[in-house]
Amino acid sequence: MSPEELRDFCLSFNASVEDFPFNPETSVFKVLGKMFALSSLDGRPLTVNLKCDPDEAVRLRGEYPGLVVPGWHMNKRHWNTVTADGGLPDRVVRELVEDSYDLVVAGLPRAERLRLDRP
Repeated sequence: MSPEELRDFCLSFNASVEDFPFNPETSVFKVLGKMFALSSLDGRPLTVNLKCDPDEAVRLRGEYPGLVVPGWHMNKRHWNTVTADGGLPDRVVRELVEDSYDLVVAGLPRAERLRLDRP
C-alpha cells in the first residue's frame, strides 16, 4: 500500500479527517475528534498505528511477526503498529484500518454514532 492509498482509504470513512496535532510530518486520522490511525506517511517503511481489540492485537502480532507489533508510543494493549508497505496484503491492511475506525466509532456516545449513520 502506498502512502497516498493509505491516506485516501483513511479519509474514505464517514466523518473522517486528517489532522497534524503533533508535527507536520505525522498524519492523525480522526472520526469526530477521536483518533483511529496515526502515520508518518513519508516514513520508510510505511507504518500506521491502529486501534485493535486487545485479544486480536496479540493474535495479529503472532500471525504477522515483525509486520504487526505493539503500538509505538501508544497503549500496547489496544494499539498495534502495522507495516503497510511490506509483506502484508493490502486487503489485510484495509481490514485493520476499518476495524480501528469501527472500534473508535463504537466507543463514541450514542448520539454521535447516530449522527454518523445519517446521510
